[in-house]
Amino acid sequence: MNPLLLLHGALGSKDQFDSLIPKLEEHFEIHTLNFEGHGQAGPTDSAFRIEYFSENVLGYLDEHDIREINIFGYSMGGYVALNLAKEQPESIHKIATLGTILQWNKEVAELESRHLYPDKIKEKVPLFADQLKERHLYGWEKVVNKTRELVQNLGEDPVIKEDDWQTIKHSIRFHVGDRDTTAGIDPTIQIYKKMDYADLAVLPKTGHPLSEVNQPVLIASLVDFFKEKKQPNEDDRGKQKNGNGRKGDN
Repeated sequence: MNPLLLLHGALGSKDQFDSLIPKLEEHFEIHTLNFEGHGQAGPTDSAFRIEYFSENVLGYLDEHDIREINIFGYSMGGYVALNLAKEQPESIHKIATLGTILQWNKEVAELESRHLYPDKIKEKVPLFADQLKERHLYGWEKVVNKTRELVQNLGEDPVIKEDDWQTIKHSIRFHVGDRDTTAGIDPTIQIYKKMDYADLAVLPKTGHPLSEVNQPVLIASLVDFFKEKKQPNEDDRGKQKNGNGRKGDN
């Protein structure tokens, strides 16, 4: 079976995929990892950066002797996968994302980082604080603070710039929930339209948390996407650019 790597989101760990894995294992050879400083991964003195998490993925591929991989990335994990497609295209085959913020700027970063304070989490959502404590063995408060710094850094200097999207030539399927106010349908569509070989899937009755995903619809979409044999070619590219393809006159 083809290998499929699952990349978790911010504040998350590979355990986020526990309910999805049994269904995906029927179709793919599943791989998961914890980004450095997350879950049961060892502590790190380094800042959290998309570039460092991308190196975590490359290290995992080397360790398991995988030359090319399909990736499904949830939220931040999707952004890491897309950065890898930009920086290390030979290591990536296809990418599917779910609930990934694709357009970073100061306004988006400020909106996202306002919730990333340990004291605020303990005060307003103590059950979530308990979940984070159980999830991150080496200090959940440190994970939250480093994630806030990561988000603020992305607001100042996104690793994928506006002009970079057109350079990514991999097959990509963007998934976004119809109730996802974090990633947002409109911002996702804007990036989708910039891509030569991107698909868009809007999941019904789905917000941003992975726990809210419509699993049957997501699983069906992932199986359809990653098991499809056809690859982009020059004729497809020409049709799209000439306005005769899927994105035609948009």
